[in-house]
Amino acid sequence: MEVINSFMTWIFKSRLGQIESFKQDPHAIQAGVFKELIEAGKQTKFGREFGFSSIRNYEDFSKKVPLFDYEGLKPFIDRVMKGEQEVLWNTEVEWFSKSSGTTSSRSKYIPVTEESLEDCHFKGGKDMVTLYVNNYPDSKLFSGKSLSIGGSLEKNPLNPSGSTKAGDISAVIMKNLPIWAQFARTPSLEVALMGEWEAKIEKMARETMNENVVSIAGVPTWTIVLLRKILEIKKAKHILEVWPNLEVFFHGAVAFGPYKSLFEELIPSEKMRYMETYNASEGFFGLQDQPDSEELLLLLDYGIFYEFIPMDHWDDENPQAIPLEDVEVGKNYAVVISTNGGLWRYKIGDTIRFTSTKPYRFKISGRTKHFINAFGEEVIVENAEKAIAYAAEQTGASIENFTAAPAYFGNSGEKGAHEWIIEFAKNPSDVNRFTELLDQHLREINSDYDAKRHKDLALVKPIIHVAEEGLFQNWLSQKGKLGGQNKVPRLSNNREYLDELLKLMK
Repeated sequence: MEVINSFMTWIFKSRLGQIESFKQDPHAIQAGVFKELIEAGKQTKFGREFGFSSIRNYEDFSKKVPLFDYEGLKPFIDRVMKGEQEVLWNTEVEWFSKSSGTTSSRSKYIPVTEESLEDCHFKGGKDMVTLYVNNYPDSKLFSGKSLSIGGSLEKNPLNPSGSTKAGDISAVIMKNLPIWAQFARTPSLEVALMGEWEAKIEKMARETMNENVVSIAGVPTWTIVLLRKILEIKKAKHILEVWPNLEVFFHGAVAFGPYKSLFEELIPSEKMRYMETYNASEGFFGLQDQPDSEELLLLLDYGIFYEFIPMDHWDDENPQAIPLEDVEVGKNYAVVISTNGGLWRYKIGDTIRFTSTKPYRFKISGRTKHFINAFGEEVIVENAEKAIAYAAEQTGASIENFTAAPAYFGNSGEKGAHEWIIEFAKNPSDVNRFTELLDQHLREINSDYDAKRHKDLALVKPIIHVAEEGLFQNWLSQKGKLGGQNKVPRLSNNREYLDELLKLMK
């Protein structure tokens, strides 16, 4: 096993030279990616519609191709989902990644091409391992199994009789992994891709708890649910009694900070390591490349061309994007991508703040809209407003103001929830019924929230506090924000506002 570990470590470290290359010469690398994308785009219907044949440089590109959100690009994506080829990309599309994200639709579907799988998603996984073993030469990463918590697959809803499939990006990646990678992971593909989460967690726990698990890759939310299930079955005090050789958790999708103390309780070892990844349905964007820093390295040779909209211009009528070479340290930017998956000048909804430009490192600063994504549920303001309006209508209530934030997992086994403070102009006929309807409608309009709420696996029913009259006005007054454009933040991914309001209520 020692020989295998050493050999595999050597294989992965061979990528270090290429990583160093885009760190040292980022603009040339991005120029090369841009040229390749435009050449491929010329052969598409999208490219012909937007004049790719006459694009010679970035200035031409930014003038000819408008910025798109998901709703803007959706008509093109729908055509691909219905079976039309060479619409957004010049090779056949067989997979679609499903996510709720920042769109108003229940789910969004992102095309996943062979190029985006190989040159982006797979490369991200390989580079994650490369950087990890380079940072920790004593690692025994290849001496055991990697536990990965995948999503599930489904038929393409716009072409159910066709051969194309859709699913969480983790499931799409897992299904397409090469044989050697399948051998190195657990649980079995059959269990990993199950759709019924309660049965899936049970089977995953029983199948993985007797393996030699060395690493875990996944979202903190589901990882906690799985680890707790394993401890319950094994009657163990902590996870190192089950997996004594566990050394690293590769995590992403939601902020890790609120979960860190809980992981330290579940895995009580100073030797345990944590590495953040920034990957999404649309692509793999960043990796934590320094063990002593939470900054992420921007990945530049992945078939993704980056642009950025300064957030202080986000609300302009026609906000202008800038290329990588023009960004400044410390400023907040919305991310815009053009990719080898056929996304063109696509606003992914995330914001980042650069901490360095030599090389390009950054921190994720939030979303372009208020949201809650503490558990991977991606609830946006539009979701919340629709759900609360529905609950109010059904119970004869009217809303004066509201805000909501996450209530995190507790160290004593409590599950997560969304905690709301609502000031009613007219109280509902039944607050408990109001809560049930709010929860029900959120589940109907947001598939990611619904998945986390399924049988109370990760999220339980919302906690609702009925505020006294004038609470929000008093709060705004104390902050000197009464009047004008000042508004109560509908959603927040941290508890700062909520806790301030709860103190005022007390």
